[in-house]
Amino acid sequence: MIYGYIRVSSDKQTVENQRFEIEEFCRVNNLIINGWIEETISGAKEYNKRRLGLLLRKTRAGDTIVCSELSRLGRSLFMIMEILSLCMRKECRVWTIKEGYRLGDDIQSKVLAFAFGLSAEIERKLISQRTKEALARVRAEGKKLGRPFGYRYTRRQHRCYEKEALIRRMMAQGVSQRRIAMTIHVSRNTLRIYCAKFMWPKE
Repeated sequence: MIYGYIRVSSDKQTVENQRFEIEEFCRVNNLIINGWIEETISGAKEYNKRRLGLLLRKTRAGDTIVCSELSRLGRSLFMIMEILSLCMRKECRVWTIKEGYRLGDDIQSKVLAFAFGLSAEIERKLISQRTKEALARVRAEGKKLGRPFGYRYTRRQHRCYEKEALIRRMMAQGVSQRRIAMTIHVSRNTLRIYCAKFMWPKE
């Protein structure tokens, strides 16, 4: 299977340029896209909370993901390395058009996969260490961590508030809460709590 992956950061950007690049690339190389994955979301969002995460979970050995450039996969080098390392462990190829990368199952890609995986692991440990040091410093200064006791979200502060009209429309169409949660990029439990607390309050 060959998948075309397209990501833009905001509704003001268009996916058409990326789609054209991928289609032209496939035409020149006699490839056929079997499925398109398009999403409008920041590249800083964790990949496993995007449609990209769903794609990576269903890919199999021999599949290919084609994107216009590596930055479409993620905003940070750490995230991109983690994604590429995962793909190469699954023997899934990643091809980028602008940089001309062909990451597959050859020896060069396996070396890169090791380097990517090692770099990602080092970065995770550094982030964890910096976080622990920062928290220790805050505690030493006598500051309390976390939300104040008894803190509660108001309706407008909740992540689902701006999507409430869409949630209601999808529910009226019989769409499952799981599908709605995926569409608005929240967990099913977050959606369930919002609906119970704000959309269907008890009398």
